[in-house]
Amino acid sequence: MAASFDGKEFTRELTSAPGVYRMFGADGSVLYVGKAASLKKRVASYFRADLPSRRIALMVAQIVRMEVTVTRSESEALILENQLIKSLRPRYNILLRDDKSYPYILLTDETWPRIAFHRGPRAAAGRYFGPFTSVLAVRETLDLMQKIFKLRTCEDSYFRNRSRPCLQHQIGRCSAPCVGLIAPCDYDASVRRATLFLDGRSNELLDELTRSMDAASTRLEFEQAAQLRDTIAGIRKVQARQYVEGEQVEMDVLACALAQGTACVLLLSFRNGMNQGTRAFFPKLNGAENPEEVLAAFVGQYYLEQRPPREIVLGRPLPDAPLFEKVFSVQAGRRVEIKSSVRGERARYLELAQSNAELSLQTQLSSNATQQKRLLSLQELLGLDKPPQRIECFDISHTMGEATVASCVVFDSEGAVRGQYRRFNIAGIAPGDDYAAMHQALERRFKRAIEEGVLPDLLLIDGGAGQLAQACSVLHALGVQGVAMVGVAKGVERRAGHEALVFPDGRELRPGVESPGLQLIQQIRDEAHRFAITGHRGRRQKTRETSRLEDIAGIGPRRRAGLLKHFGGLAGLRAAGAEEIARVDGVSTALAERIYASLHGLELPIAPASEKP
Repeated sequence: MAASFDGKEFTRELTSAPGVYRMFGADGSVLYVGKAASLKKRVASYFRADLPSRRIALMVAQIVRMEVTVTRSESEALILENQLIKSLRPRYNILLRDDKSYPYILLTDETWPRIAFHRGPRAAAGRYFGPFTSVLAVRETLDLMQKIFKLRTCEDSYFRNRSRPCLQHQIGRCSAPCVGLIAPCDYDASVRRATLFLDGRSNELLDELTRSMDAASTRLEFEQAAQLRDTIAGIRKVQARQYVEGEQVEMDVLACALAQGTACVLLLSFRNGMNQGTRAFFPKLNGAENPEEVLAAFVGQYYLEQRPPREIVLGRPLPDAPLFEKVFSVQAGRRVEIKSSVRGERARYLELAQSNAELSLQTQLSSNATQQKRLLSLQELLGLDKPPQRIECFDISHTMGEATVASCVVFDSEGAVRGQYRRFNIAGIAPGDDYAAMHQALERRFKRAIEEGVLPDLLLIDGGAGQLAQACSVLHALGVQGVAMVGVAKGVERRAGHEALVFPDGRELRPGVESPGLQLIQQIRDEAHRFAITGHRGRRQKTRETSRLEDIAGIGPRRRAGLLKHFGGLAGLRAAGAEEIARVDGVSTALAERIYASLHGLELPIAPASEKP
């Protein structure tokens, strides 16, 4: 324990109320965030002779100060603890590393609702069903929904501008509401039935459809009865492979495997009784060695971000299971159970999850071993004191100087850190001046890096001596020291494995295709190249599309904004005819014809001199 911090004295003044505590190191960084039913008892447990592990003892020895936040209940403490862990990323907490957002199915809230794949912020109005463990599970469910309920999946801009049914209707996967081939009341009924299906209320749905089919038969409406019969058959076919112990359960099964300082938490997910597959997570342990502790950290961090299912089945019991159940039940608006002692079908699924967790962990360890081998080779190749723990690589992309974009990708000892990738839109330079573009991107990146206190151990520059000189200039001007720099120049005829590594002192090195260190550099350089090109293409397309409207006489900012809003974007505007464009407020027939001609590469009619934007 640090001499500057008296833990026993600090504990003496603490309250016995529930709350959250934070431990700080000498450099001001947060060492650990924890919750407590009684702050006094929990914090006091750290300042005793018999600490439970070497990790805890090492952490306590670094404490220079502590802060606490009192909450009204232990449930509030749990929520606040996980919010702080996510935002502060403490050094000794187990951290769930998952940069991906989870896929959902979105059923929009509009006159003719659309069903679609969704990932990202839930900003659109409508109902979100999920999350799903994989994109494949979402695609399969959407495929079933189209076959059974025939809801539209097209974007609004496409939907509003149809004059005849599309291919989806022709192959029996859409009821073509765009051209009025289904009445609004019938489409609303399909939407309501799809909602019942996604909510897991298939039996209720089948009863309703059966009654409707019988009623249609009684009325001698045999075509409608046949359609309902086919819908019932489709749902029963899905049900035939859905059941877990004859139930349509909503359940997650979690198992944890731990070896060589690495953990894998395997999530096996069921929604509406259907097995949605597995997903492996590899949380950052920060020295933790207890599978129960890993599972507890995962359950808290994961389900306070995602809607918990009705059942969570765990391979090991959690001491805080009743607290988790209480918080999750309030969050979900229904009862959530956490079980660890299970039998029958659930026990078999738990065994399956455990075996998959162990297999995924071995695969990850093998991958980590390869990564460590490459890092050690890179250390030797570049003459570094130790393997680099953070590598940043910069690349420039443009088309003959148009829409220049710089990319920065980040790799650590475990691979790509996609959440820290950055793109820089380059402006104010001569078109095609790669040196100036590189200088601007590096200057912007390292000014921020200095403020944040996060600098790379190794900086890779895609290019030769000229680009590398820009990096040296920027880092020297900003006073940055201790960052190794290497330029990656393309090999003969741009052949992979023949790259030259260029050093600031003018040396060049060609390790050859067999070098694991060069293979790692190639991987990072290729990722930077991909990320830059993707950003450049998007910027170039946006620039060209926007400028195409700006170049039309009679189109000013207001009309341009009005057109794009009316048609839902440039794609919708391009799909519209001149007559439809002329229906927009403030757009004359002549102007509509010029817009149409410009967007389709036709000769533009001459604008009247009197027409102003």
